[in-house]
Amino acid sequence: MASCRWSFCLTEPKNWKSTPMKCASLRVTCWEPGAMPTSSLIFTATMETLESVISRTQTTSTNLNEARYYFPCNRWLAVDEDDGQIARELVPVDEAFMKKDEDEEGGGATLGLEQKAMSTTYTIKIKTGEKKYAGTDANIFAILFGENDDTGIINLKACKNYKNKFEQGAINEFIVEAVDLGELEKLRIGHDNSGGSPGWFLDWVEIDAPSQGLRLRFPCGRWLDKGEDDGNIIRDLYPAELQTELYTPFVPYELKIFTSDVFGAGTDADVFIVLYGQKGVCTQQKHLCVNKRERRLYFERGAEDMFIVELEDVGDIIEKIRVGHDNRGSNPGWHLDRVEIRRLLRKGKGSETTIFPCERWLAKSEDDGETVRELVPSDIITEKLLRGGTLKRTETEVEDALETHTYQVSVRTGDMYKAGTDANVFLTIYGDLGDTGERKLSRSDTNRNKFERGEVDKFTIEAVDLGQVFKIRIRHDNSNIGADWYLDQVEVLDLDTEEVYMFLCERWLSKKKEDKRLERTFFVKGYEGERNTDPNSKKIAQAKLGLDRNANKKKKKKKMALVEEGPIIPYHFTLSTGMERDASTTARVYVIIIGPGDQETDRLWLDLPEGKKCFAAGSMQHFVCYGTDVGEIKRVELGHNGATPESCWLVDELAISVPTKGIKYSFLCKCWLAKDRGDGLTVRLFNVLDASTISINRKVIYSTTVVTGDTQYAGSDTNIFLTVYGANGSTEEMLLPKNGDRFERDQEDTFNLEVDDIAPLKKIRLRIDGSGSRPDWFLDRILMRNLTTEEVYTFTYENWLSKSKGPRRTLECELAAVVDEEEMVEKTTYVIQVQTSDVTGAGTDANVCLIVFGEFGDTGTLKLKESANRNKFERKMRDVFRFPDVLSLGELSKVRVWHDNKGAAPGWHLDYIDVKDESMDQTFRFPCDRWLAKNEDDGQIIRELACANNDAVDLSDKTKYEIAITTANTEGASTSENVWIVLEGRKARSKEFVLENKKNKFSCGATSTFEFSSKHVGEIAGICIGHITKDGKKVKSESYWHVAEVVVTEKELGNKYFFQCDALVPLASKKDQFQNFECYKSVESFASKVRSLVPVKYEIIVITGDVKDAGTDANVHITVYGINGDSGRRHLRKKFRNLFERGRTDRFVVEMLDLGELLRVKVEHDNSGINNGWFLECMEVTNTANSVTTIFQCAKWLDKDKADGCTERVLYPKY
Repeated sequence: MASCRWSFCLTEPKNWKSTPMKCASLRVTCWEPGAMPTSSLIFTATMETLESVISRTQTTSTNLNEARYYFPCNRWLAVDEDDGQIARELVPVDEAFMKKDEDEEGGGATLGLEQKAMSTTYTIKIKTGEKKYAGTDANIFAILFGENDDTGIINLKACKNYKNKFEQGAINEFIVEAVDLGELEKLRIGHDNSGGSPGWFLDWVEIDAPSQGLRLRFPCGRWLDKGEDDGNIIRDLYPAELQTELYTPFVPYELKIFTSDVFGAGTDADVFIVLYGQKGVCTQQKHLCVNKRERRLYFERGAEDMFIVELEDVGDIIEKIRVGHDNRGSNPGWHLDRVEIRRLLRKGKGSETTIFPCERWLAKSEDDGETVRELVPSDIITEKLLRGGTLKRTETEVEDALETHTYQVSVRTGDMYKAGTDANVFLTIYGDLGDTGERKLSRSDTNRNKFERGEVDKFTIEAVDLGQVFKIRIRHDNSNIGADWYLDQVEVLDLDTEEVYMFLCERWLSKKKEDKRLERTFFVKGYEGERNTDPNSKKIAQAKLGLDRNANKKKKKKKMALVEEGPIIPYHFTLSTGMERDASTTARVYVIIIGPGDQETDRLWLDLPEGKKCFAAGSMQHFVCYGTDVGEIKRVELGHNGATPESCWLVDELAISVPTKGIKYSFLCKCWLAKDRGDGLTVRLFNVLDASTISINRKVIYSTTVVTGDTQYAGSDTNIFLTVYGANGSTEEMLLPKNGDRFERDQEDTFNLEVDDIAPLKKIRLRIDGSGSRPDWFLDRILMRNLTTEEVYTFTYENWLSKSKGPRRTLECELAAVVDEEEMVEKTTYVIQVQTSDVTGAGTDANVCLIVFGEFGDTGTLKLKESANRNKFERKMRDVFRFPDVLSLGELSKVRVWHDNKGAAPGWHLDYIDVKDESMDQTFRFPCDRWLAKNEDDGQIIRELACANNDAVDLSDKTKYEIAITTANTEGASTSENVWIVLEGRKARSKEFVLENKKNKFSCGATSTFEFSSKHVGEIAGICIGHITKDGKKVKSESYWHVAEVVVTEKELGNKYFFQCDALVPLASKKDQFQNFECYKSVESFASKVRSLVPVKYEIIVITGDVKDAGTDANVHITVYGINGDSGRRHLRKKFRNLFERGRTDRFVVEMLDLGELLRVKVEHDNSGINNGWFLECMEVTNTANSVTTIFQCAKWLDKDKADGCTERVLYPKY
């Protein structure tokens, strides 16, 4: 052996003086001089060997020779062997273990498991940057610094995945072992500047410590080059806190694999193993060899191969293991004798070895052709270190091991065009005791050509008892020409227990059909457990627990005082990235919402959807996160986890919507979040006072359960749309996303929906568009539960939505809400009579449609097709249309009627429309006497007609008001004196109403009701409340009355006004002391809304932005929403005018029924024309009857290729 220079370093524990006979670790280093041949060492050290070293560091011990400390190694210290390290840290083991090793055949220390448990294995991943010439030929080294110690210099030579290391864009992986470093604090990395191209651009270093359950990221993003940056070739890196990932720590296992001593027993294939504990707990699939070289060295005939691996902790009992290989290599067949798994005892010193006999082939050409085996334990050997220093060995036979079962799997391919597949199919069966692992369905017992149309293929799978089977996962590899596959059903029969498990599939596994997935998960028929079809359910659960995306507890900021956390609510975020150079970022972005009293949400990560890699320049991204309700938002923190100079980001705008509060905040940021731009900050704190705030539709969260029927082919992948109607309005049509596995046969899918605050619910309308590979859907029922009030609404259908199936042959249905077995809406028959006017050219050849609006919503679009008259809508003709079995709308308010302007003579003069509700036996008239024609009147082909029956209420005389006053339910809140009130209306002010206190009217917690007549004051904006003595007596001492709430109701119209008071009103002898309260909520009655439905002309001004390519050639439509309803979709057009050009202002006049106060507008275009992208600056809508103008700011693109790719925007008013 060539001469080498050796270095020894003894590391003492922190409490060395108090424990004089303990030794922590020994570092051994072999220094190779010059071009000396590779040195190697198998080293065992005792305390006598190190006596001279210890005598210099410990002077209190007088009997050093009485205790021996063994430092086994049995590893190479060589750059071209093992892991390439020439330094090792050795940990001491007890003498009893060494003697046990010496007694065993072959000698030599095999105490790797004990050493593994006392040391930490670090997997180091090093990412070389993507820059030109980023790679290096130099020798790289690293030093890990912990709170207790450092590793010394580690030469990074033995890369696990690349022979040519540190090349541009590559991620190189290394394994490093160290003892008791403590928490990592710093990484020093550098190179020796050798080689033809030594310069190196290092992106980042990731260090994973499985035994600690910790993964750290050390960002760099700089050159290590004498001629670049600052010229340094050594850098100190520090962990980025926001990129730190925690997970459940792994534990070490010693695996001994015994290959049989039979001809051809060895294998070159890639061998893997999975360990199973109780209740189905298992490790990940662990591949025992990391490269081809190791696969050639291990698993030879008669060999015993030992591996020490760190895997998930499966508990004290290993119930089974799965071992197999990938059947690759020159000699893949393998005859396995047994597997022995050793692990340390949790209590005391010692270990437990579990033996799993096999003695079978894992080969395609031998035995049953299987390359995977599941093994159960036969014996357990326990070795325990006793107090006297002796090692006690006990061997027990496993008596209650799981049995091996045989499962017969029947796979039925659907009987439809091109349903069969030539691809390779793989199946995993899950039970409550574990799973089979993925098995290839290679040999069919029934058919030579597998998986053909309409055929049933049977396969036999041998596995350890799975218990109750509840789930399967099936996939194919998309190989060969006819890969698409329609799977009808799978049946699993346990031949040992004769239990049958049925899985209804009825889905495509195809890259061309449905959702283009090749893998599907199916649950057993009748399964009632959790399916997780709601993507937000995991977010909500993590928000409740304060968890990060990786399900790890996050470090919370220290707070001065404990704050009780509120409920979990959704927050909607919109982020716009600037257009400047380097504005985009690949960093992970987060937001923290801060409320009063420093109450805040956890860090809400805005993770990009699949397929998007960065916040691109000029892009707009939308996110929904769930977090704690912090009350009124005060501040917002925005940041990202990028720590390198290159992870810069230019934020243009941040918008936060809180649907449950009905409010939206917009922060105009226009600032860098970057280390090397602006002020160098990657975190910003925004004050809500600097934001523009607008009111949006207030939402209520409903837990919605959709039940698909148990009928053949009941499931669907079509688009499903839902509209909800309540007593206080209706929602927009909402798309119910498929999300992979929703809306399948005999399945209940539960998810949360944000629904406008319109309760109580009356009905829903469901519509499908007939798209997809399976356009038909059998709906059983829908349940909606208000998460605030817990009220449950049931909507039952039990029929097809289909053009080809079922008795109705319809794609749309309306379902009445059922509460406590009572239907909220009754069914009726509407008879619609349409009178065409007696004027020249009044008749039309166009197709006419209408929508009827009433107290409980609308009818949806009714196509006027079947009339008693063969030729419909002719001059002076009356056409009658009958619509049976529809849900009643109650009192009607208006109709919207239009035609499609088709035919030879599309222009139409409509006289009136009568709508008769047969269940109410009442007819409602809607007069028109106007043209619906492009070249007549105002050119409109759509009209809204108000009901002529609803203007009978006369408010010129006095109006009755009901006043309900609630006294607070607190001590001393009541009063025995009188109260007076004044109503402050938009039109007038009422007189003073004295509310006489008779029969203890204002007692604690009571609600007292009074009625008064007064002139009509209009909409009530506020009230004055006073507290006065009876008979004008003087006040002897201070006295107060605590009023909680006041509700004022107009008796004639039914409008309600709510006032939240919660105030102490002082007692006075005169009416000169009072308190004012503003109305915080008003509910307009249906009768009141109907009275205001009069035709009004609205002027709509559209301003196109003055930016490059801002103009559009597309057709623009607008829908205006007010408190009285909406305008319907209106086309904005003018003859002989080039509209919506850059920097231009376009004006339109549209007649609509009075919408009242405007709430929002929806503007959209059809993406037609050559230049269809559009930058809309803003819109102004003016009611010409009262000259009230409402401004709707936009300043965003409606463009498929810009911002968020949307061609539709919903704009809210800016007052």
